[in-house]
Amino acid sequence: MKILLIGASGTIGKAVTKRLANNDEIIAAGYSNADVIVDLGSAESIKKMFEQVGQVDAVISTAGVANFGSFDQLSDNEYQLALNNKLMGQVNLVRLGRAYISKGGSITLTSGVLSREPMIGSTAVSMVNGALESFVKAAALEIDSFRLNVVSPIFVKETMAMMGMDTEGGLSADDTAKAYVAAVTDSMHGATLDAPDHVN
Repeated sequence: MKILLIGASGTIGKAVTKRLANNDEIIAAGYSNADVIVDLGSAESIKKMFEQVGQVDAVISTAGVANFGSFDQLSDNEYQLALNNKLMGQVNLVRLGRAYISKGGSITLTSGVLSREPMIGSTAVSMVNGALESFVKAAALEIDSFRLNVVSPIFVKETMAMMGMDTEGGLSADDTAKAYVAAVTDSMHGATLDAPDHVN
């Protein structure tokens, strides 16, 4: 397969690439240091990326920016960043990319466990994660030429370690990547894949 991977240089993106690269052609897309440069916050940039890459069998997004911050301190700009980048950026991957997906192909987005298990400081992140999961469930009802799913990872051990957090409750990037592989290779459509459920 020819797979366009947005966020390929990130911790999860690298692990997904490692799992798929042996059998598939991976086109790495990202804000910098990638085969194709894209700004998820810009619909025009997303459009140019698809024009440059052309037809693909699958799109995987492991990207999207949203800030943590207390409810009292989150600014309009921080909410807008989460909405424009992680939410609408990924929604636009589907809206603008659908014409470039081979029949029977797939698009896989990324939300996160904070949609259903929020924590203090996660208001903006939880908001967009939940919206992405609802979007996928609803949009899939009207899409029949390709499959659309979203992976909801828990905290990644490597990221937790970099932040000085206890990694006990996390999942390795490699195990997280298995959920993305399942989304690309299995038959689900309109599903939210919880990463821990696909580690076997």
